[in-house]
Amino acid sequence: MKSWFLAALGLILPAAIAAQSPANVPGDAPARIHALPTMREQAIEQQAWLEARMDRVLPRLMAEYDVDMWILSMREYAEDPVFWSITSPTTFAARRRSIYVITRQDDGSLERLALGGTAQGGVFEAFRSTRPAPTEATSELWGGEQWRLLRELVEDRDPDNIVLNIDPDWAFSDGLHAGEREALEAGLGDKYRARIKRDSRLAMNYIALRLPEMMPRYRKIEETVHAVISEAFSNAVITPGVTTTDDVVWWMRQRIQDLGYTTWFQTSVDVTREGSGGGEGDTIIEPGDLLWTDFGVIAENLHTDTQHLGYVLKAGETDAPAGLKQCLANSNRLQDILLSHMEPGLTGNQILAATLGQMRSEGINGTVYTHPIGDQGHGAGPLIGMWDAQGGVPVRGDAVLLASTWHSIELQATTPIPEWGGKPASCRQEEEAYLDTDGERHWVFRRQAKLHLVW
Repeated sequence: MKSWFLAALGLILPAAIAAQSPANVPGDAPARIHALPTMREQAIEQQAWLEARMDRVLPRLMAEYDVDMWILSMREYAEDPVFWSITSPTTFAARRRSIYVITRQDDGSLERLALGGTAQGGVFEAFRSTRPAPTEATSELWGGEQWRLLRELVEDRDPDNIVLNIDPDWAFSDGLHAGEREALEAGLGDKYRARIKRDSRLAMNYIALRLPEMMPRYRKIEETVHAVISEAFSNAVITPGVTTTDDVVWWMRQRIQDLGYTTWFQTSVDVTREGSGGGEGDTIIEPGDLLWTDFGVIAENLHTDTQHLGYVLKAGETDAPAGLKQCLANSNRLQDILLSHMEPGLTGNQILAATLGQMRSEGINGTVYTHPIGDQGHGAGPLIGMWDAQGGVPVRGDAVLLASTWHSIELQATTPIPEWGGKPASCRQEEEAYLDTDGERHWVFRRQAKLHLVW
């Protein structure tokens, strides 16, 4: 895979590579809210990303995995997960039945045809029959006009293999619904049904690989996330003894809605009170509480997933207790360890084992449950642990980490807090990071290194 990415660099404009360079944001500078462009401007930006992915990323993957033809067939409200990564921002669902057929040519380029689906702004070409109209008997045998067109298309191209999205482990590679598969295989007939093969990497890695051109927008989205959390975990929103955790949750939901963003999961806010554990349900926020939020937004189909911590000062305090600051420092150190082991070419399970081994040797008590992110919140690619699978994740942890991918660095460090009589605090953090085209690791914006303070 290393050679694949080195070759792909020649296809990426220098300006695009510069776009992924880490942001030089001073650590003490407040995060800023970034307004989104107009809907029309967003659509133009997303369409450019789509065209670049289809022109640069997909041909290389089909060559790497020796795929002659890729067929994606789906019906309205039963879309393949890949649908959202191959369609224009003005497309919101499949129509009746949408079939997209992508065929690798001798020169490495791709023929991209749509049977019933739209052209997606010119990314696909609408396919029409070049043969005489079939007899009624033949039409019935092939299952109708659309299946007749598909059979004609496949016969004329005569691929050695056809990849369909069927996989028992990866949702991203298992988008062909059971009934749709039956109809598709009947439409292909025995000859071409025998040439079907499965390769979960095609769908998974097409979704997973990120363009450098996406990073400037993604960085602004993530900085906005930081800014909203900073405001939420401040006296602008929280009055100790009055404000509840649900009050903060709904303030955050409303804030991003007003900014034109949306979310892919319900925001969480909870408290840990001097080692007594998290509050159950809606809880009044009190002085001395350790605050935590899990907050994800969506803009231009780019997803974020961020967890930050805050502290509510007691009377007479001007800073958080040293024990809580050490807890955050331990979590930050675990982030550093994990990033140092996220080398392209390693599996998620290999990275997890190396990270936990070094973590234990440094005396940190923690867990790692990191996931890819991008077109989906829990994105395509290798899992690096799960909270209940610290010995490795079968199958999904065996996928290989690739350069040009984004990841939510999700983990926690548990630390005894002297000011709480030695009772522990779990400092749960989640921050967006990415591997650039060379496989080097960077924070998308920056990571939390100081607790948010509420006076």
